[in-house]
Amino acid sequence: QVQLVESGGGLVQPGGSLRLSCAASGRIISIDAMGWYRQAPGKQRELVAKIATGGSTNYADSVKGRFTISRDNAKNTVYLQMNGLKPEDTAVYYCNAVMMDGMTYWGEGTLVTVSS
Repeated sequence: QVQLVESGGGLVQPGGSLRLSCAASGRIISIDAMGWYRQAPGKQRELVAKIATGGSTNYADSVKGRFTISRDNAKNTVYLQMNGLKPEDTAVYYCNAVMMDGMTYWGEGTLVTVSS
């Protein structure tokens, strides 16, 4: 079993920044991709950003130019630097990891609230 633990959420004013972290632990054989999804109240969960082992990234159009995903493969940790936050970025952010064998794991989520 693999556990994902997120940290870094909180309350921030519009235009502010936050950095989310997600550390994977447990029976990790090999992680393929890691990423961040979010779910706002009344909406479906959506991809925010993901990064493959080789470093290739994919971002939602709504966060391009504002968010940056990075990864420390040695620490099995993924980060999401969020700048220029907007009220519409308010959501629960979930960490995701896909193993080389296809198994997918989720964190419990961390709440990000953007409000003045």
